[in-house]
Amino acid sequence: MSIIEHDYWGPKRIIPAVRKVEDLQAACRSDSPVVFLLIGDLLTVEDYIKQVQQAGKKIFLHVDFITGLGGDPIVMKFVAERLRPTGIISTKSHFVKHAKKNGLMAIQRIFLIDTSALEHGIHNIEQSGPDAVEIMPGLIPRVITKLCDTISIPIIAGGLIHDHSEITMALQAGASAVSMGSKRLWT
Repeated sequence: MSIIEHDYWGPKRIIPAVRKVEDLQAACRSDSPVVFLLIGDLLTVEDYIKQVQQAGKKIFLHVDFITGLGGDPIVMKFVAERLRPTGIISTKSHFVKHAKKNGLMAIQRIFLIDTSALEHGIHNIEQSGPDAVEIMPGLIPRVITKLCDTISIPIIAGGLIHDHSEITMALQAGASAVSMGSKRLWT
């Protein structure tokens, strides 16, 4: 199944974003077929990935947050061959490009703080060729709609999502899925 299909994200289109070790099992038990992992270091991340995979879920590793990985492009070869997640998440275009070269799916995260950041983000997306884009914050329906009209890959809304009405608003604006760290919204 392609990441472009809405079914990829599950019927609720909610993605648990694990930011604390104690939330990992809740994400594994959630209905979501996909988990975003934003914790770990070189000594722990392999075990976290295995736990999520054993729960039958796809896992995207936010490589910018994994202590000890560094910024060298060889990191993506290590991630692909040793850690073997479904894919990665990164704000860094070169990580996205190298992940794709190493057979991983890639989600580019962009922060939309103003019009310039939006334009720069679109340029980076065009250059790096991710499979999907995660926009932060995910509370701007007008911008979600504009991005959906501008680029042809899935948009994931994330950041500052605190209730179900905000999830609904992002999905109605065109987001393919919504990621959040609040485990009370995962079910």
